[in-house]
Amino acid sequence: QLEVEVTDINGKTIDGPVRLDISVIDQNDNRPMFKEGPYVGHVMEGSPTGTTVMRMTAFDADDSSTDNALLRYNILKQTPTKPSPNMFYIDPEKGDIVTVVSPVLLDRETMETPKYELVIEAKDMGGLDVGLTGTATATILIDDKNDHPPEFTKKEFQATVKEGVTGVIVNLTVGDKDDPATGAWRAVYTIINGNPGQSFEIHTNPQTNEGMLSVVKPLDYEISAFHTLLIKVENEDPLIPDIAYGPSSTATVQITVEDVNEGPVFHPNPMAVTKQENIPIGSVVLTVNATDPDTLQHQTIRYSVYKDPAGWLEINPTNGTIGTTAVLDRESPYVQDDKYTALFLAIDSGNPPATGTGTLHITLEDVNDNVPSLYPTLAKVCDDAKDLRVVVLGASDKDLHPNTDPFKFELSKQSGPEKLWRITKINNTHAQVILLQNLKKANYNIPISVTDSGKPPLTNNTELKLQVCSCKKSKMDCSATDALHISMTLILLSLISLFCKSFP
Repeated sequence: QLEVEVTDINGKTIDGPVRLDISVIDQNDNRPMFKEGPYVGHVMEGSPTGTTVMRMTAFDADDSSTDNALLRYNILKQTPTKPSPNMFYIDPEKGDIVTVVSPVLLDRETMETPKYELVIEAKDMGGLDVGLTGTATATILIDDKNDHPPEFTKKEFQATVKEGVTGVIVNLTVGDKDDPATGAWRAVYTIINGNPGQSFEIHTNPQTNEGMLSVVKPLDYEISAFHTLLIKVENEDPLIPDIAYGPSSTATVQITVEDVNEGPVFHPNPMAVTKQENIPIGSVVLTVNATDPDTLQHQTIRYSVYKDPAGWLEINPTNGTIGTTAVLDRESPYVQDDKYTALFLAIDSGNPPATGTGTLHITLEDVNDNVPSLYPTLAKVCDDAKDLRVVVLGASDKDLHPNTDPFKFELSKQSGPEKLWRITKINNTHAQVILLQNLKKANYNIPISVTDSGKPPLTNNTELKLQVCSCKKSKMDCSATDALHISMTLILLSLISLFCKSFP
């Protein structure tokens, strides 16, 4: 749009301004272009003729109101050309690509490849020969549907497993024509017969699609030497309605169990018995019972001691009778929570021999076999002390109630006419030693007896060492005065001996 005016030489407007419209007429100078690629479409195998796969749309920059931008579509090339060179058709005006072959030919499993490439041409000028063209490639993928059931490669599989062993025993192989990347190919295995004890499980190997049959509960040859399993295989995805699982989707697995020499088994295990401590050496504790699971081999069993931490026990190798070889002591460090634990072996006569282990727990009942002990055994006091309560004594006993406290504390008979100390009970386990007067600096031994409450009671006669010390300025000097007397006596004896030798 222009504005035009006429002026004279002096610039005076003579006419105008007047608007002048200039129309630019389009020329066909732009080719059609496919801007939205890559173009990928999917169609399910077996789809009906005329199924729309995808739409191809091109763009032309020329005037859309003219034939310069009037586009028509055409398929220039199809790769591959089998099973038909014309598998697809494109709507020349809309650009919709549809199938034109029968559903039978659109079979993914019979195609040499499930991927087709179409070279699509878009031409302007309504498709006339003088029109400009643009091309693009459309990739069409034939999607799989579950129209083939999985089938075992053979009707019967064989497996051998040793009794008592777990793990994978055989891989079951199947074939499936469907796409391995889909649930139409992935297999699901089920044991439908022959597994009442749930001894077997089967899982799918995700890489190979094989069925991995495993023993999860050890098998017993003596119970059954053979097992027969019936197994079916299905796909993760359901089959299409007009397809069903056939006889080839089931198979039989024949499993042979090999005999293994198993170790004898103790009954019960662990074994428990209660005995008093200090029973006589040679006493019978228990007669163990072990049986051999290999009932078909008629083997003999011999027994031996495996672990006897304190060395208290022996076992008859033939009949399994356990006896004592030493005194059982409940207070031993080898006894925990009143229980002594020993292990025994039962060994069969197989080749090679097999061994079973049995555990024996002996609960030891307490007997009053420990005298009380006294603490402390040393006390110190100042020779001028005002508080003559010297020390609080305590007693302990390794035995259990009622063979321990209350304890009875007593002083043994004091020598001399004058009593120097006495003992007073505080409670069931403690007593107070009291001086009756201040004593001279020296070491004294106070005889004390402490008796437990067992039946019969046990008494411990012991001595409390009492050091009477001199105390000055809060410092206690307990050096024994009798040490000087001993040294002087030794000197005197030496002099007498020397004198006797000089004058025979």
